[in-house]
Amino acid sequence: MGTTSLSTTGYTFGTITPDELDELSRTAAQGSFQQASGQVRLAEARGHEAECIGVRDAEGDLVAGCVVIYLNGRFGADGSIYFGPILTSIEPGLVTAVTEAIRDSARRHHAVSVACWPNITYRRYSSQGEPVSTPNDTVIKAFQDAGWQHGGFHTGYGVVCQWMYVKDLYGTTTAKELMASFGKRAQWSVKRAQSMGVHVREIGPDEFGVFAEIERQTGERRGFATRGEDYFRQFKEAYGDAAHFMLAEIHIAEYVADMTAKREVLAKKVADLQAKYDERPTTRIERQLGEESRNLAAAEKRLAEVEDFAKRGDVLPAAASMFVSHPNEVVYQYSGSVEEYKPFYASALIQYEAMLHLCVEQGISRYNFYGISGVFDDPDDEGRGVLEFKQGFNGYAEQMVGQFTLPVDKLRFAVSTWAHKLLNR
Repeated sequence: MGTTSLSTTGYTFGTITPDELDELSRTAAQGSFQQASGQVRLAEARGHEAECIGVRDAEGDLVAGCVVIYLNGRFGADGSIYFGPILTSIEPGLVTAVTEAIRDSARRHHAVSVACWPNITYRRYSSQGEPVSTPNDTVIKAFQDAGWQHGGFHTGYGVVCQWMYVKDLYGTTTAKELMASFGKRAQWSVKRAQSMGVHVREIGPDEFGVFAEIERQTGERRGFATRGEDYFRQFKEAYGDAAHFMLAEIHIAEYVADMTAKREVLAKKVADLQAKYDERPTTRIERQLGEESRNLAAAEKRLAEVEDFAKRGDVLPAAASMFVSHPNEVVYQYSGSVEEYKPFYASALIQYEAMLHLCVEQGISRYNFYGISGVFDDPDDEGRGVLEFKQGFNGYAEQMVGQFTLPVDKLRFAVSTWAHKLLNR
């Protein structure tokens, strides 16, 4: 630890190295990729100041820590602690000590305030939004008593989503078990993609242009800001092997062969049913004939469509997603898909492949789909499609404790707060 100071609670605090933060993040329950050395490298690559600070107990063990990222604002620098600070307990004295450490760092960086989003669940909910645990008000009180202002609870999206969707993979050891753990809709989607010539592979920086283009198209379609190729390159360089960029592609020849075989089977069924109907017409045969005729027409339509697809190439990128591995979990961070190839269900297959290879095969039991809006009962909510997609994999929802803000320079903080309220009237 760098220059140390004694907390009013008996702990000591000061700067720590990114490697020390990694060790704390790896061993603590609240650890995440956002509170690790990769976050430091990413911040510095993007031109931001970042400082790792820690708190030690009487035995010298690191019991709390975080990386604070400082960005220049209108009234001075503001600090941000994403999914931190990491605390090995919510003992009030430790919360106070880490607050003192953060305040000390902020003053040295002439910051107006620091915002943090602890990686702590406030309440757990079923996949359908029914509460299944009691509220964690102890955390709220501990931070408020230490001088933090709580931003309250809300739904929707923000700088950091207050609602997460998570799948527990504990005890899942095989691909078959993984598939069986999904809902019927997700199982069908994954199997459908597999049968339609879709394959998923991990790509490197030389193909990030394809990844960024898919994300850009999706952002324009859905109205969200996208990161761009440079950011993804910076992220990969910062996180190394922990960052996984996965691309789902349609292999046209494989798809054509599969659809041709299906069409031939359907054509024979229709011919056989037609012969039976001509010989002895019944309502049951008529119904079967109508159903199989519609299936044949759909197969022929898909084969006609693929002729146009084939003109674009032998292998067509259909969807892309970025994941980040951490000892505690795998996080589904960014994604995009090509709207025209939606019937291939490539996005569902990516999820299956990520869970299988990054979680099940690596012994990581928590798969974090990340943000949802937190609205479960409104079919018109902006996040409805995202929610339903994630619900298909049979997980649960977590409402996080949300944002806390620590005023550091009270005068500038008051002016900044007043200006913010004025601009948002």
